[in-house]
Amino acid sequence: MRFKRHVELEKGQLDIAPLIDVVFLLLIFFMLTSSFIFQPGIKINLPKAVTSEVIHEKSIIIVINSKNYIYLNDRVITMSELASRLSIAAKENKPLLIKADRRASLGKVVEVWDLCRDEGISRINIATSQEIK
Repeated sequence: MRFKRHVELEKGQLDIAPLIDVVFLLLIFFMLTSSFIFQPGIKINLPKAVTSEVIHEKSIIIVINSKNYIYLNDRVITMSELASRLSIAAKENKPLLIKADRRASLGKVVEVWDLCRDEGISRINIATSQEIK
């Protein structure tokens, strides 16, 4: 004996209001918990070089930006202040790294380089970005 079922499936409507609430709460949660940290720093575009090498030593870093401002330890410094700081650094015998923007004046870079040589720093490097082949 075979019984027939008379079951009709009702076409129900899916209420999406709770789904929208959950998605909205997740969006708010991720927006509030994510951290947007902008690193303060000096924006420079280093010149490209094919023959550049990576330096692993801890160096004193002098930055010259495109407007020819000189920075030491992320602080603007004058040439006379730089001379006094470099005379102290020369006694520690640390190498020096000059990061100059590609639009910086070559005269300013050479002036800083000469100042470093006058103060007795012999290991002077210029930062470049490696050119992708």
